[in-house]
Amino acid sequence: MLQGFTRMCVLLAQKCLPDSFVLVVILTLIVFGVSMPLTHQGPLDMINHWGKGAWSLLGFSMQMALVLVLGQTLASAKILQNLLKKLASIPSSPFYAIAMVTFLGLLASWINWGFGLVISAIFAKEIAKSNKGVDYRLLIAAAYSGFVIWHGGLSGSIPLTLASGGDVLVKTSAGVLNQAIPVSQTIFSTYNILIILILFLCLPFILAFIHPKKKDVVEVNKALLEESKEKELITHKNEKTLADYLENSALISFIISNFGVIYIISHFARGGSLNLDIVNMIFLFIGFYCIKHL
Repeated sequence: MLQGFTRMCVLLAQKCLPDSFVLVVILTLIVFGVSMPLTHQGPLDMINHWGKGAWSLLGFSMQMALVLVLGQTLASAKILQNLLKKLASIPSSPFYAIAMVTFLGLLASWINWGFGLVISAIFAKEIAKSNKGVDYRLLIAAAYSGFVIWHGGLSGSIPLTLASGGDVLVKTSAGVLNQAIPVSQTIFSTYNILIILILFLCLPFILAFIHPKKKDVVEVNKALLEESKEKELITHKNEKTLADYLENSALISFIISNFGVIYIISHFARGGSLNLDIVNMIFLFIGFYCIKHL
């Protein structure tokens, strides 16, 4: 029954679901049409509001970009790449392979949605290399299904913006909110934690159970997953300059990483809350440690 329902959803998505940009335009047009009678303003007024508002959240946009970039940087660290290869050899059947990919996707996306997006795809690739008989279509879907958890996780943009307070909150909420709402009432509320636990317990098995029968499995050609052995050759001077030593110095990275760790500890010791800025800083300096020292 689950497999039949899945096929119906796939067909519906293929035939009816447009690109995400088209959805954004459609939603913009809906809001545009609804707001004119509600605000008693004309089309030109609404277009002016739309044009001015497009650049009012540049600070927030930068925070979101950093969540993705820093998460991707950490996911690309060699130590994590090696760990994923070891984990990929554990599943003994397609059922457990799908369940494991889903669970890791949930965990990584709960920690940081940018981290989850990248590491889930990398892990799915490693699973496909190490395990036979796994449907590649479902494997990719399982990898990205963990993303459903992100907004209830540690990098959820709305709860972290609410916890930030200040001018950012006032501007983002159009003046509706002017006081911070702590993460204890959002991310770490009993209601949210209960939903997170249900997803962790149910989603991996739901996706594992809809794995197609052996005759319907679509596997990926493993040759397509192999990384190219060709490396770009870069010639260096035999004599290294002071600039070369400084640019490749682990000591400089170690010093600035420790600055970051001390600040983060101090922030929480002084009663600071979890917010977008501190989440980005945590991932920045974890990335420094993982890439430079491990």
